[in-house]
Amino acid sequence: MCVLVALVRGAPPPMDPEMAELAQAVRDSCLAESGVDRALVEGVNAGVALSPDAALKCYIKCTMETTGMMADGAVDVEAILALLPDALRDRSAPHLRACGTQPGVDHCDVAYNTQVCWQKANKDDYFLI
Repeated sequence: MCVLVALVRGAPPPMDPEMAELAQAVRDSCLAESGVDRALVEGVNAGVALSPDAALKCYIKCTMETTGMMADGAVDVEAILALLPDALRDRSAPHLRACGTQPGVDHCDVAYNTQVCWQKANKDDYFLI
């Protein structure tokens, strides 16, 4: 599956129809599971900094776990990089590796803190599904 959480602000990288459908399914499922306000996700994609909203943190965890980017509270940077298109991988690799897994009080917090690091390190290439 394509990396769905951490990369191109404004719109995800171009995806074939099957990947776009999977991304939408992940988004819909995680929106429902977390109860996050869709406007928070859309605001981030418009360039707003991530906010420490509890539902947003758990939305991020849900998307990361569902897409295989995180398991048992640990982010799998190499798995993320393997899923990226070449150009995006080249730009993103140093930032993703430098951030690694950021600590937190629970898995939602770990996912959020890691994403905050990614966003700060490379705001121009950042989005949430």
